[in-house]
Amino acid sequence: MNEIGKPTRRLEGILKVTGQAPYAADYTVENLLYGYVVNATIPKGKIEAFHDAQTRAVPGVVEVFTHENRPKMAGLGMLHADMDAPPGTPFKPLYDAEIRFYGQPIALVVAESFEAARYAAALLSVRYTLEDFDVDIRNNYEQSHKPAKGVASIIKPPPPGPKGDFKSAYAAAAARYEGKFFHKAEHHNPIELFATTTVYEGENQLTIYDKTQGTTNDQLYVSNVFGLPLNGVRVIAPFVGGGFGSGLRPQYQLTLCVIAALGLQRNVRVVMDRKQMFTFGHRPQTAQAVRFGANENGRVTAMHHTAHAETSRHEDYFEYTLNTAPALYPIENFELDYQLVPLDVASPLDMRAPGGATGLHAVETAMDALAYQLKIDPLEFRLRNYAERDVSKDQPYSSKELRECYRQGAEKFGWSARKQEPRSMRRGNRLVGYGLATGAWDVIALPGRAIARLEPNGRLVVESAVTDNGQGTYTVMTQIAADQLGLPLEAVTFAYGDSEHAVSPIQGGSYTTGVIGSAVKAACTKLKYKLFDIAWTPVGSIFTKATIDDVTFADGAMYLTADPQVRMTLEEIVALHGEPVVAEKNNIPNPIKLKQYTRMAHSAAFVEVEVDEEMGMITVTRAVTAVAAGRIINPQTARSQILGGMVWGIGTALHEESLVDVKQGKYLNTNLAEYHLTVHADTPDMEVIFVKEEDTIVNALGCKGVGEIGLVSMGPAVANAVYHATGVRCNDWPIKLEVAGGMV
Repeated sequence: MNEIGKPTRRLEGILKVTGQAPYAADYTVENLLYGYVVNATIPKGKIEAFHDAQTRAVPGVVEVFTHENRPKMAGLGMLHADMDAPPGTPFKPLYDAEIRFYGQPIALVVAESFEAARYAAALLSVRYTLEDFDVDIRNNYEQSHKPAKGVASIIKPPPPGPKGDFKSAYAAAAARYEGKFFHKAEHHNPIELFATTTVYEGENQLTIYDKTQGTTNDQLYVSNVFGLPLNGVRVIAPFVGGGFGSGLRPQYQLTLCVIAALGLQRNVRVVMDRKQMFTFGHRPQTAQAVRFGANENGRVTAMHHTAHAETSRHEDYFEYTLNTAPALYPIENFELDYQLVPLDVASPLDMRAPGGATGLHAVETAMDALAYQLKIDPLEFRLRNYAERDVSKDQPYSSKELRECYRQGAEKFGWSARKQEPRSMRRGNRLVGYGLATGAWDVIALPGRAIARLEPNGRLVVESAVTDNGQGTYTVMTQIAADQLGLPLEAVTFAYGDSEHAVSPIQGGSYTTGVIGSAVKAACTKLKYKLFDIAWTPVGSIFTKATIDDVTFADGAMYLTADPQVRMTLEEIVALHGEPVVAEKNNIPNPIKLKQYTRMAHSAAFVEVEVDEEMGMITVTRAVTAVAAGRIINPQTARSQILGGMVWGIGTALHEESLVDVKQGKYLNTNLAEYHLTVHADTPDMEVIFVKEEDTIVNALGCKGVGEIGLVSMGPAVANAVYHATGVRCNDWPIKLEVAGGMV
């Protein structure tokens, strides 16, 4: 059927747009109680006492859970860890009286209605002892340290060690750029609020509907924290209203909901409000400094790149901020240093393109600045620094079509019409600028598992616990399965988002299609072998003289490729077997082989901006992103992913910031009225180009993932376009142009 490569609409789209898709807070459950979270109003200290008489007096209130009366929880920190936990001790909700950050959950009020729980929660009085706190990263760089190593280091390794002689190369450079950069914190804010509905099925038996990016992850977490048997915890999440990394770790509403369900032996629902969505992980504040040097021929010869990022006092959260440039450009002399600054904040959390969204801003600004100094077109400058081989590791790329991204993107955008000098292009009273930036994102390889089952009616069912956060996983996995058995999409069911299915890693890092998709392909391939063996076995079988290589699976049948009339339908093969035919497969990457290659998706973003010369307002008017990401399984959903990344790139550069009051230790703009997101009015005409790229190394499908690659190049391209328009470098994000004397 050749379903792979077809632009296919999301199979669940109708359910979503008609409101039929149930999210975590939508499930109808009998005898349901409602919990409302109470959050700490100090950034650091200790709870001395709760005064809950007024709270308990509210009609309908059933219980007020705190650290003093919660059910038993594991005390060992490692039992609270999850698949995305950084080194350190994970935060344990409602575990003790210590306050570690502003907004920390300290109580759960449970009532017969949501309204009663919320009102009663507002009446809970808490007496604290306030301790000295510090949430100001800018004044604490001297307190920084290198990240501790842990399991997370496998996916996010530390930056490579120094290479060559940076100091000598920088001193000898014909052109130099030195810059400092600061990125404020950002919060994820997916449209679906974090919510959990826990159904108490009896002792040691829970069914949990959760907003999560990992049902297996939740299952392991709840089992470990509460000492429940693993098969006694079932987590279901078929529909997720956006994650962007916020659901990679179990959020605290899950823990509190399970506390209430176990403590009361009742069904309970807990939903965060929008303000509470600002009380857990976020993209960390990050300060960077770069020094780049290039020779007179436009080759970059020296790079020094440092970063200081915030983390909590209890975990060493770190990002992939400095690793990309050494693998992207052939710089022979570099020094990199990544440091963490512990503060009294919640542990930061992976947010779409963690590290790449910030690190490439500094790198691509430096590349742009050097091009201007040397009077070389920024595109030509990057081509002069094109790496055919990863110099930092002295190894080849598994594939790299970035040069073609530059060519096709520039042609579509009309880059040749650009004038070289800043402030040289206008439309009326608006300055016009063209900007370019390169993007790269690692291809992560992890084990995956899938189960394929052919039913007596010829229907193929494939199972995985993986979630679909809205990017089209359900559709893409169905396409992969259908393609392998030669079935139409209508004859395939992809069962997902349920911890009872085959174990799955968390959904993130642009690796899900490669990891789970390869497992689906492997399971279906194994199923084909089983079906062939069943058809081949009977005495007198029409396939007795054939091998698996002699047959084709298509149109709901298996037939001889050389003679399509010699065939059996899949229903007939299952009937011979007498029961459904099942194949399970663990797809485990070969780390020795993969380590010999640098595996990255690449992109080139081209952006036009207009800047009002009198007001300093920046408008992105059009953009093109060309992407090389291996085999594109579904061009339609992949395009949506790139467009979403481009929109977020605009937001990161121009709009998004979580404002911190360092005197109160809290975020100030904890709502969507004051936390500015990119909206339709901010979104320009955007085009996406997928450059053909074949890769036989990265995984069985040859796909690289597109979740992050559209974001990492877009923000830097916006910043470079603003410079071209105004002649002003804006290295602190979001960009705020200073207007003096009525002109930019």
